[in-house]
Amino acid sequence: MAVIVWWLLTVVVVAFHSASAAVIESTWEVEYKYWWPDCEEGIVMAINGQFPGPTIDAFAGDTVIIHVVNKLSTEGVVIHWHGIRQKGTPWADGAAGVTQCPINPGETFTYKFIVDKAGTYFYHGHYGMQRSAGLYGMLIVKSPKETLRYDGEFNLLLSDWWHESIHAQELALSSRPMRWIGEPQSLLINGRGQFNCSQAAYYFNKRGETDVCTFKENDQCAPHTLRVEPNRVYRLRIASTTALASLNLAVQGHQLVVVEADGNYVAPFTVNDIDIYSGETYSVLLKTNALPSKKYWISVGVRGREPKTPQALTVLNYIDATDSRPSHPPPATPSWNDTDRSKSFSNKIFAAKGYPKPPEKSHDQLILLNTQNLYEDHTKWSINNVSLTVPVTPYLGSIRYGLKSAYDLKSPAKKFKLDHYDIMKPPANPNTTKGSGIYKFPLGIVVDVILQNANVLKGVMSEIHPWHIHGHDFWVLGYGEGKFKPGVDEKTYNLKNPPLRNTAVLYPFGWTALRFVTDNPGVWFFHCHIEPHLHMGMGVVFAEGVDRIGKMEIPDEALGCGLTRKWLMNRGRP
Repeated sequence: MAVIVWWLLTVVVVAFHSASAAVIESTWEVEYKYWWPDCEEGIVMAINGQFPGPTIDAFAGDTVIIHVVNKLSTEGVVIHWHGIRQKGTPWADGAAGVTQCPINPGETFTYKFIVDKAGTYFYHGHYGMQRSAGLYGMLIVKSPKETLRYDGEFNLLLSDWWHESIHAQELALSSRPMRWIGEPQSLLINGRGQFNCSQAAYYFNKRGETDVCTFKENDQCAPHTLRVEPNRVYRLRIASTTALASLNLAVQGHQLVVVEADGNYVAPFTVNDIDIYSGETYSVLLKTNALPSKKYWISVGVRGREPKTPQALTVLNYIDATDSRPSHPPPATPSWNDTDRSKSFSNKIFAAKGYPKPPEKSHDQLILLNTQNLYEDHTKWSINNVSLTVPVTPYLGSIRYGLKSAYDLKSPAKKFKLDHYDIMKPPANPNTTKGSGIYKFPLGIVVDVILQNANVLKGVMSEIHPWHIHGHDFWVLGYGEGKFKPGVDEKTYNLKNPPLRNTAVLYPFGWTALRFVTDNPGVWFFHCHIEPHLHMGMGVVFAEGVDRIGKMEIPDEALGCGLTRKWLMNRGRP
């Protein structure tokens, strides 16, 4: 299929602030609800009684104001606006222990920020493992100067689902010894999946092992079909908020033109399917040029882990289709351990024309070794042998008010000495340490981050880690096999047209090179987006422009816990 995208010679300016920018304001009540996400009753975190949460539709330059009311009985809550850079509003980033205190039960916290860049984004809980409980939704920022041409669009929010509660999962992961939570029972598309039946059972079910799904009106697990007209171009906005699963998405009988990744335009390229990791977003263009009398599967399957979870399915439904269901089985998900295929997809992603190139050189470099370790017989994930423990007092408040006893001031090593570390085997010394994991940078410098993967604690295996940065986009300069070689592998960097992303995948037994500019004063999380891995310590924190933070006007409501609470209560007293 020819590339079906109309692209101007240069892309629209990335940041757009309109003189007539709108204010989008809403009040969200967060509470637990009984729900049937995969045709089995479970408990979800709902917003205003809705799962997934409401979609925010905005234009670049708009101000978003969300009043979050915590109606949970016994736990705090925050919401992170994934991919929104929070220029000038780091306190609104929604990372518990980093930029704000959790919102207490019965209390309200107001997030106010500008969405400065068009793109496909989403939001989710960032306290404990609340994302796994379904606290998420889409955030779409459009541009009045859109250069893509298409006839309609659909949102596809992808997630995974466990029947065990998040509280039981958190306890299992924190136990000594750890009790692994296992693979998800279901995959969901826009909050809907099927566990105890299959839409495609007609094609596979020779002996009646699997029930054919039959849905009643208003069933919460019934798929939302995509109704399309023939010979049109549709934009599919796809986001993965999975807690564990790496995914592959395909549309039967149709090719996909990738045009956006993580809120940044990319040079268009055509594929039959896409790999998408937790924390990533894409826009693809789909041309409805297949037989209009038929229906076609949209399939989502697991990649990167041995799949024990069935595909999620929905249907591309031409409006004049006469068939009652697709005439062929769903597309098969590529082999879960075909990493070369996944790398081939990643290596096709380049920045669109008109995007800024990265600076030629960096001022600082971090080499972050990702390892699985033990701390007092608890299984942990560590970065340069430090497993992250987020303090009770948010870093942002501690730095703002000079509370040096609120967290461990010592930073982890900037570079882990790899010469004597065998990344292909379990660690010779399995023990790790715990710490605050904070790195401090001056404003306006260029920082390279090398993510280095390694073998897990036992056996011969290395896991996939999608790393997400808050408050920034970074350039993905390249990927490599084995151990990163300083002074050698830098010569392989793509400095011509690397993509800007906010999430980048670290492949098994390899390395990924990133570059960003410290141009956003604040304290920013940088972590693996797999929920159990972050829960077990897989992250660091970047504080930049500390002198600017000390002069920021931060709402007191963001810092009403820990030592900042005491400081604010005593403010003004002799």
